[in-house]
Amino acid sequence: MEQYEPDRLSPAQVAAMRRSFRSGRAAMTRRSLLRASAGGAFAVGGLGALSACGIPAAGNTQGGVSAEDHSAKEKTVNFSNWTEYIDVDESEKHHPTLDQFKKQTGISVKYTEDINDNVEFFGKIKPQLAAGQDTGRDIIVLTDWLAARLIRLGWVQKLDASNLPHAYANLSQQFREPDWDPGRAYSYVWQGISTVIAYNKKALDGQEVKSISDLLDNTKLKGRVGFLSEMRDSIGMTLLDMGKDPAHFTADDYDAAIARLQKAVDKGQIRRFTGNDYTSDLTSGDFAACVAWAGDVVQLKADSPDIDFIIPESGYMTSTDNMLIPNKARHKTNAERLIDFYYQPKPAAELAAYINYVSPVDGVKPELAKLDPDAANNPLIIPDKAMAAKSHAFRSLSAKEETAFEEKFAKLTGA
Repeated sequence: MEQYEPDRLSPAQVAAMRRSFRSGRAAMTRRSLLRASAGGAFAVGGLGALSACGIPAAGNTQGGVSAEDHSAKEKTVNFSNWTEYIDVDESEKHHPTLDQFKKQTGISVKYTEDINDNVEFFGKIKPQLAAGQDTGRDIIVLTDWLAARLIRLGWVQKLDASNLPHAYANLSQQFREPDWDPGRAYSYVWQGISTVIAYNKKALDGQEVKSISDLLDNTKLKGRVGFLSEMRDSIGMTLLDMGKDPAHFTADDYDAAIARLQKAVDKGQIRRFTGNDYTSDLTSGDFAACVAWAGDVVQLKADSPDIDFIIPESGYMTSTDNMLIPNKARHKTNAERLIDFYYQPKPAAELAAYINYVSPVDGVKPELAKLDPDAANNPLIIPDKAMAAKSHAFRSLSAKEETAFEEKFAKLTGA
């Protein structure tokens, strides 16, 4: 089990965190982004910052540390999530799916939107977790790289499969076996997000874009190409284009991807590396094509007939936000029942219809079609089998790799 040590942030990791806050997926909230044609607010900054928060490992770091489960007597569950990341009724005072859960189970949900960024939220809960204390939360939603770290630290509880029949049966195949939680023993996906290539048809002016190679090598696109300032997305897409698997790449593979992008930077092919502010460049035509987040593209396509996307033949990157139960949670069984509730197709469809992220639930499409046929037929929300088969996840990194890789990426992007 990984031990929690107060390492210090490297300059590259600090730069990565600042990028995430300033312009990356941590910078803006989800629904507000969708309303403003700038969705995709995942904080996947990929920092090794957790181990740098300065708290000594004074407490118990063994996993699965549970308090007495009060679920039977206390019909409640405390759920912490990202802002603007759940369905809301017209009054904006109620969450219909949570109301359904209470009606179905008799369990009330204290729902708190207190997650704005992975690193920031970790700072709130790390003192209790390190000391083996209750955080006051029964469910937390964290991006995959941070979820992996908490599992390794032993700060979240193993799930009871008997309380998760729908989750076990309905989790989409593409999300079942992350290297950081094989078989989903400690986590289940809340929502996923895909990284694709977006383009402006008018700005392309007849040029064809089908791959990352087209972005990097087509001289007619010089100075009108964008890549993301999130390392895992830009490097992951480049690795795929090079025939490498982001789930199993080596340090040499990483260096080769950096070199390939550096060459494009040096010759002026790449205009800049951006966070989700690329949406304005794409709609204005300053970017003819760019690496983009699917949450953005769903809305941009709805707003402009010139915007479209492609899934490269080599594949695309997917990341996830995940539900976990912290150590010492007071209502573990109730939390598991809530996790399982969202793996029933009907509530999963209601959630997907509202927030437009990738649903991790098999069987959701027929239910979503009743609510929003366009969403149900959108592969960026409900990937078909062919698209799901092209999905790839970035492998877990050690603290040493994290520091080295972020330093090289920061040098590439000029961060």
